[in-house]
Amino acid sequence: MVVPVLLGSVRSDRMGERVARWAVRQLDARGHEAVLIDPVALQLPLLDRMWKEIKSGPPPEHRQLYDTLKPLAELYARADGFCIVSGEYNHSIPPALSNLLDYFLEEYFWRPSAIVCYSATSFGGVRAAMQLRAMLAELGMPSIPSIQPIPAVGGALTSDGLPLTQQLAEKTGRFFEEFDWYMRAFQSERKQGRPY
Repeated sequence: MVVPVLLGSVRSDRMGERVARWAVRQLDARGHEAVLIDPVALQLPLLDRMWKEIKSGPPPEHRQLYDTLKPLAELYARADGFCIVSGEYNHSIPPALSNLLDYFLEEYFWRPSAIVCYSATSFGGVRAAMQLRAMLAELGMPSIPSIQPIPAVGGALTSDGLPLTQQLAEKTGRFFEEFDWYMRAFQSERKQGRPY
């Protein structure tokens, strides 16, 4: 399966990078093609034009944006599911994640998403995950029933994304197995056709 891993934070001292690296490792270990999408590397401006508005031929002022979004659109077209890595900012999702998600729409349709959330506190980012569920469903990539919270993230993973807790080292298989099941199910149905 092809799985873009969308990282939500652009802060200079972000913990999301280690969470995203961990998620990529987990997906790679299951034989998937996991591709990290980092908004810091993309340097996307605040949304002005969606991909669908410039893909047929961008005006000169949107050429750089076109060149940034085209490889993403091609990757998303191959995707079987999306893994969303989100911190919790003020009980909600990071603004960079919302901005990253909003550039596309149809490219997400009929593909499941899996939410990996984190925070420095014991809540593990679950309040952001609840808001993210509604947004992902509206975008056409509903989230699987389970979420993967990572509380006290600073002590849970190394900077390279290696687990430091027994929970992350041994007990996250069910979450990824569930994601696998949904990706297989959605992939099978996409091959049969789409409702519209």
